[in-house]
Amino acid sequence: MKPSTAARLGWSVWAATLALVAAALALEAVNLGGLRMGHVSLAAAFLCFPTVGALIASRRPANAVGWICCAIGFGISPGVTAGEYARYGVAHPGSLPAPTWVGWPAIWAGYAALGISSTFLLLLFPTGHLPSCRWRPVAWAAGAIIIGVSLMAAVAPVPLEDGLPTNPLGIKQLARVWELTESIGAVLLGALMVASAASLVARFRRARGVERQQLKWFTYGAGVLAVLLALSYVSPALNARIPLLVSAAALAAPPLAIGAAILRYRLYDIDRLINRTLVYGALTAVLGAVYAGVVLVLGLLFGGVGGELPSWAVAGGTLAVAALFQPARGRIQRAVDRRFNRRKYNAAKTIETFSTRLRDQLDLGTLAEELLAVTDKTMEPTTVSLWLRPPGKVSKPHVPRWD
Repeated sequence: MKPSTAARLGWSVWAATLALVAAALALEAVNLGGLRMGHVSLAAAFLCFPTVGALIASRRPANAVGWICCAIGFGISPGVTAGEYARYGVAHPGSLPAPTWVGWPAIWAGYAALGISSTFLLLLFPTGHLPSCRWRPVAWAAGAIIIGVSLMAAVAPVPLEDGLPTNPLGIKQLARVWELTESIGAVLLGALMVASAASLVARFRRARGVERQQLKWFTYGAGVLAVLLALSYVSPALNARIPLLVSAAALAAPPLAIGAAILRYRLYDIDRLINRTLVYGALTAVLGAVYAGVVLVLGLLFGGVGGELPSWAVAGGTLAVAALFQPARGRIQRAVDRRFNRRKYNAAKTIETFSTRLRDQLDLGTLAEELLAVTDKTMEPTTVSLWLRPPGKVSKPHVPRWD
């Protein structure tokens, strides 16, 4: 496919997805009596998939990952829009034509997008090709299960969504078959997702250079997704709006990481990003625990259980956290470097040892040999040489003349 054709096709898919999402938000605003900011944030995060897909498809049309991102966006949006259309049409009879039939994609569209994102995206990232021929059975099995479950969902005798009528194409005799298909399909798709993740691990082990950095970006995005989804299950006890905002951030993380990896935008910054995330994430958890412990202890001592905590106790907890910030950050940074960045840690230890040796060593020849050895060990250059200025030839500093 020509780059111009690929660009037009990719951005056409993006425009169609944007139109469907906008229609879904408009219908939802009418159904609920107004827009929900959490749903708007989810829609914006969801649009990251077709946006990244269109960018990759227009710049690297031979890479299947871009088309997969477009397919994920375009696959889910019809189901969401159809569901909102059916909900409005059922609530306002006669206002929209054939609401039940138009709402039919809401049943099956999500299965295809979910299956593609959980299998083919893992199998084909980042090159757009399978790691090797031995992964073809996994790809064929994933395709067969996705198609089979989607087709069965299309004729399943189930409601379009909660509170909506039954599938107009539903076959009542297939009710039991659909229950078995859904259960077995979920188990098989989960197993295939694990196998697809294993292919990603195998690819990472033998990857070098650019491909290894791309896989780090993808792993980082998946890690952010997992952590934020876990937080979204805890946050309902804090604020009803938080789960949707956290879920939106989680949904946006993988496509943004994919875009940075495939388009190679600041590709080699991923090591620093991972390091800072681990350090400040652990630091936040530790300082948060210290602050909560100090406030709890002072509350029990001076305010009692359920009593009002004095303002000076809160200030004391804040000062304790501020005092611990730098020491805790240094210790966590060293621990992270020792565990996840061993080369940097070993290089720092080698330089520290050489600096101690430098203060006691007076023989110039020995120092030269040790300096070359330290340089070779820490920086790993292709070649290394040392030039020493002959004694007695001290050049005078050059002083520029101004006319």
